[in-house]
Amino acid sequence: MKTYQKITCIFFLLLVFFGAPFMVRIVSATSISELKSKIDERNTKIQDLEKEISGYQKMIETIGKEKDTLQNAVQILEISGKKLVANMKITEKKISLADSNIGKLSVEISDKKQQIIQNDKALSESIRRMYEFDSTSLIEIVVGYEKMSDFWNIIENLEKFQSSIQDNLSTLRILKEEYTNKKSSEEQKRRELANLKAQLADQKKIVDYNKAEQTKLLKETQNKESNYKTMVAEKLRLKEQFEKELLNLESELRITIDPNSIPKARAGILAWPLDSIFITQYFGNTEFSKTTTAYNGNGHNGIDFRASIGTPIKASLGGVVTGTGNTDESRGCYSYGKWVLIKHENGLSTLYAHLSLIKATTGQTVNNGDVIGYSGNTGYSTGPHLHFTVYATQGVQIVKLGDIKKITNCGNVKMPVAPLEAYLNPLNYLQ
Repeated sequence: MKTYQKITCIFFLLLVFFGAPFMVRIVSATSISELKSKIDERNTKIQDLEKEISGYQKMIETIGKEKDTLQNAVQILEISGKKLVANMKITEKKISLADSNIGKLSVEISDKKQQIIQNDKALSESIRRMYEFDSTSLIEIVVGYEKMSDFWNIIENLEKFQSSIQDNLSTLRILKEEYTNKKSSEEQKRRELANLKAQLADQKKIVDYNKAEQTKLLKETQNKESNYKTMVAEKLRLKEQFEKELLNLESELRITIDPNSIPKARAGILAWPLDSIFITQYFGNTEFSKTTTAYNGNGHNGIDFRASIGTPIKASLGGVVTGTGNTDESRGCYSYGKWVLIKHENGLSTLYAHLSLIKATTGQTVNNGDVIGYSGNTGYSTGPHLHFTVYATQGVQIVKLGDIKKITNCGNVKMPVAPLEAYLNPLNYLQ
């Protein structure tokens, strides 16, 4: 029964080839189980660290509401330092978790790839055997059997066999799709891992910055409350001096701004630059900010958000980084400190100031929500926060103050300036 032997051989091959993937999965199951256990363990540690960080944040907020004293200022820096160290630990755990997830995905992908190879081999061999069988004429097949019932059994088996091939072709397509999806998922995990490693490097720099701030504060005050009060008063005096100087300069600027070049005031045009929002100072004077969009030199030219050192600052909208700078490079220039200016396509530009670390670079294209820096206490700030200004792009320009003003403490630094009518109330555009 030569023909029957052929079919028997084909079914045997199918059993061998389609049975193999199950062996692969059994071999992989142990390593996947081990990786899953590591993933669960790291997730638990991440949750514990998140609770610790949340506790530090509540402590910072509580102290921030209390009277401004040297003891409180030092305590905030100490707690901020602990929070930053906890952030570093959680980032390290997330990197380790991402590694484990990538390892688990790699095993699953390898398993899936092996299944595809085995199924592909089985189908190829089956099709080859079928071709050999089909090359035999119907007469030869019929006369090869003593009983017609044996012949009809073979025909029935052939139909089942063809149906099996169709099913396995469908399985192969599904396997390939799953393999493609898992490969894409692994590539995404690797991108996330790269971002986490970059974030860890940033956090290490910010820890050093925080330590330097604490050392500087203790050195300048010699750990005396009276010295601290004198230092704060001097900072406020220089801040007011700079703001008056800037106001006089910007009052002289004459730039015509087309109202049609900026979007109509509407919530949601800009996103919040921080994940957690608490406004400590509003635009203009409080009542003024509720009734107007433009700025006339009264009060504050932006809004301030509470943000402990090292808090990620995000772009409120996609755009191009017009410039970055650090006014602290010029001694006695109590201005924006480290700042980033972003130009958006809708006619608005946004400024982020008093940063501890700048991540954006001039000319860089950023997306909504991209981290462009971390909050700090640079410039004329008397405590960690984010200063956020919204301009009509037509009016704002980056200048070196020494080029346009002869007598100034900020002659060697560059910073954004704008006519008064170019300042817009951020709350008219934020979500």
